Amino acid sequence: MNLRLTIRTKLFLAILLILFVSYAILIQTTVTSINASLEETLTKELHENLRYAKDQYAARADQIKHALLLPAAAKPVQERVAGRDSAWLQETARRWRTSLPFAELILIVDPQLTVIAGGGASMPASVRELAPIVEQALREQRPVSATELVSERFLCGAGLRDYCVREAHGEGGAMMITVVVPVVAEGGASLGAIVAGEIIDRDVKLPTRVQEIFGKQVMVAVTRGNMFAPASVNPAFPYPAAIAPDILDRLERGLSFGGDATIGGKVYKTSFSPITNSRGDYVGSIYVALSRDDFEGILRDSLRNILASAAIGIILTFLTAFHVARRLTMPLNALADGVHKIESGDLRQRVEVTTADEVGALGEAFNRMARSLEERDRTIRATAREQAELNRRLQEMNELLERRVSERTAALQVEMGRLEAVLTSMAEGIAVTDRDGRVILFNPAAQRIFELVPHRVVGRTLEEICSGGEFCTLADLIRAMKERGDLAPRRDVELTAKGKKLKVSLSPFTDGGGALAGVVMSVRDVTGEEEVDRVKTEFISTVSHELKTPLTSIKGSLQYIRDRGKGFSEVEGELLAVCLRNTDRLIRLVNDILDIARIESGRLEFVSAPQEVRTLVTHSIEELAGFAREHEVTVENRCGEDLPPIYGDRDRLVQVLTNLLSNAVKFSPRGERVVVTAERTANYVAISVADRGREIQWSDRGKLFKKFQQLDNSDRRQHGGTGLGLAICKEIVEHHHGRIFYNEGVEGGNVFTFTVPVYEEQT
Repeated sequence: MNLRLTIRTKLFLAILLILFVSYAILIQTTVTSINASLEETLTKELHENLRYAKDQYAARADQIKHALLLPAAAKPVQERVAGRDSAWLQETARRWRTSLPFAELILIVDPQLTVIAGGGASMPASVRELAPIVEQALREQRPVSATELVSERFLCGAGLRDYCVREAHGEGGAMMITVVVPVVAEGGASLGAIVAGEIIDRDVKLPTRVQEIFGKQVMVAVTRGNMFAPASVNPAFPYPAAIAPDILDRLERGLSFGGDATIGGKVYKTSFSPITNSRGDYVGSIYVALSRDDFEGILRDSLRNILASAAIGIILTFLTAFHVARRLTMPLNALADGVHKIESGDLRQRVEVTTADEVGALGEAFNRMARSLEERDRTIRATAREQAELNRRLQEMNELLERRVSERTAALQVEMGRLEAVLTSMAEGIAVTDRDGRVILFNPAAQRIFELVPHRVVGRTLEEICSGGEFCTLADLIRAMKERGDLAPRRDVELTAKGKKLKVSLSPFTDGGGALAGVVMSVRDVTGEEEVDRVKTEFISTVSHELKTPLTSIKGSLQYIRDRGKGFSEVEGELLAVCLRNTDRLIRLVNDILDIARIESGRLEFVSAPQEVRTLVTHSIEELAGFAREHEVTVENRCGEDLPPIYGDRDRLVQVLTNLLSNAVKFSPRGERVVVTAERTANYVAISVADRGREIQWSDRGKLFKKFQQLDNSDRRQHGGTGLGLAICKEIVEHHHGRIFYNEGVEGGNVFTFTVPVYEEQT
């Protein structure tokens, strides 16, 4: 059965529910706040009472200590103690006790703890019971105070007759605040000590002093062990017979205790603070208690006032809610009737607005809505007719789009067929991987090179198909590119597969977000090219060997004719000079060819040793000084003195430097400078040669370090050259485990740089 409630009833019940919840929350939070405030006040007062009681407890010891410090430092006292003048010291001890009436024990002892004199009627033979605290004061030569537990026998021997009776009854001793002030000679020797004490068991003033400050509701007592000291207990307060075991356990571990306890039928907030002797052992405690009755009375009065206010407020709100709910529901009923008529299809229905409040605004909104619905109904009918026409036109457009998609799909299939035909007919192997390193294309040339069929490659990652060789190397390179985000347009690597030497170009491609989407690998079998190059090199090397001897003879003969010949005409002398220059050029060409052949065959010897960079550069510049003057170019050595030594072959490194310097001088305009610099980079020293000549074009930079390659630049063509110099430099530098590379100058020109290992790293 569903209970149907009117709006007025719901509004009335909602107001009552909100009011009830609000008052409940208010009462709960108020009671909680008052209770927390009272608890905080109670805890704060208890801590202040305990702190004051502890200060009062320690005040007597400080008073005794300060009173005895000056006499202990007096020279007459030191002399009498050193001379063991018992009579004089006995009289002095009595005067001290008279000035300190609360000090019930004053003794003067020697370093062996034997009593020399005392302020009482009698004195014990020694203070062995107080040995720890006395020995501490003598050892540290400073006053020491602590609460010690002493026996009735010791107190009886010190002249306290009351304890002679207690000794007979075996009451277990007493707690005494003990102060030991050492007597130290001017030379630093300990002559003895003054021992003073106050019996805590007899102190009835500590509770009184605390109650005078904080009121009678504060209860203070001192315990000895687990029992309350009789003299410190207020007879009107129902103290327990002994401390509870759990509290005593905390106190014996040196921890304070705070909590509630029921004493004499009342709940008290209590706190215990442990008292320890000079060795840190538990001997008693200071006890403070506060009654909760006064604070709980305040809480009960506050609660009664809150409940009375809540009852009056609920009655007044009930009457107000009933009236307001009745006033609000009348125009709402009129609105409900209007809604029913509009629901039945009467869109001309309107309601009468009689108020200017929110309900009146709702009535006006209803009328506007009715007018809007009437207009929208007319608009919908007109729109339906337009929509039918649009649907017809859309159908025609869809048919046209489908025809164009079919045409484009056919054209795309043709393009895909052409691309597949191109990839199939290519002599170079093409392999394409996706972002996960999975092979998605493997053309026939690649199948022939790697001797693999497509179904063993396509759809698998390079790691899955590698056999510890070529594909593993490619997989490592692609993984490194992905991890570093290396999206360089192209990267060339060399590897060997199936006995073939391959050159592989890795070209990454990206997705729309710029992330690595895959890699295109172009594979070329250069085994035949390498063999042709090897045969060519061997042939050139053989020819060079055969040419070297006759060229040397020709050069010698020409020099002899030039030096001996007389009467040559000017033309004959010029022709002879041209022959000598061309002979030198041929000899240099032969030497370069022999060097490159020896380097490639591994027959070129290197003698490595530590070398100073600046010295190598200076020697290289001196070798080319005449050549530089001839071209009117200045060569500067800007290498620092603080560079570390490098490890390499001196002659070969000088050969690299002279080759780079000669190129820089040759291609620099007259009047310019060639600068040599060096700096340490990690475990290498980078040596750079910079000129101000025309920059090398991008299309020529790939030829720089290849054999028999000359640049297309006309300026460089007219200077000639074998095309072997930079190739020899590259082989020499790589033999030293370094690298050589080219950069554009910051302000124009060209910079060639090569690296050589630092000597320390080699050793």
